Amino acid sequence: MNYVKNRLRDLLEDLDAKVEVIGVVADRWPQIDLSGDDEGIATNYIAQEIGFCPDKIQAVERYATLKGYVTDIIDGSAALEVDVGVFEPSIVMVSVPLTHLQASLADGRIIELKRIAEFYGLCKDLPTQVKIIQIDRKRNHIEAELATNQFLKYKLWIESLMDRLIVIGATSDEVQKILDYTGLKRDVINVEPLGAFEHALTCKLGTDAVGLVTIVGKRLKNARFRVFSSRKLWKA
Repeated sequence: MNYVKNRLRDLLEDLDAKVEVIGVVADRWPQIDLSGDDEGIATNYIAQEIGFCPDKIQAVERYATLKGYVTDIIDGSAALEVDVGVFEPSIVMVSVPLTHLQASLADGRIIELKRIAEFYGLCKDLPTQVKIIQIDRKRNHIEAELATNQFLKYKLWIESLMDRLIVIGATSDEVQKILDYTGLKRDVINVEPLGAFEHALTCKLGTDAVGLVTIVGKRLKNARFRVFSSRKLWKA
């Protein structure tokens, strides 16, 4: 949590606001305490730059765009489950139906969720933006589709024809140090932050992201990796 606290303090360094991380809810979501003359400004700024989770299903609004994290992807599942931070009075995941993913990411083809996840590098703890389309508060059920920004990100990745190595569980400083130490900056042209501990390393045209997994993995032993390959998508 020190990394989160330091990141928030850096974000608010020009404001008269004090921020403290007071705990973690549902094993993922930091709870913070804000104080100071600029508390209101700081709250709005954090909401804009990072965002707050809705915590209760009553706080979720239809057509809202929310940032969440993919949960486990299970064989034969009919939906992608995304944790957007609803944990009171119980944890409620957002479901993105497989039919929507097939329509938006697979040109309408009948492809299993596991296969779509393989193509797009979807994995547990990957940050994902969703747009809420249905809320059933009686059944504690929320349905969504991929947000426009998320879909456009994948479209841009595909059109670039460049591989991405997705790193889950490392800070930006850790990633940059590994690139410096291994000399991989020759092969990686950009590090795109997906979240606080999630990044997409854009490989130079012709560089195979799979080949970087072993090199980076030896030094980021607590991180997990997935590969996004435009060439694989075009051949599918």
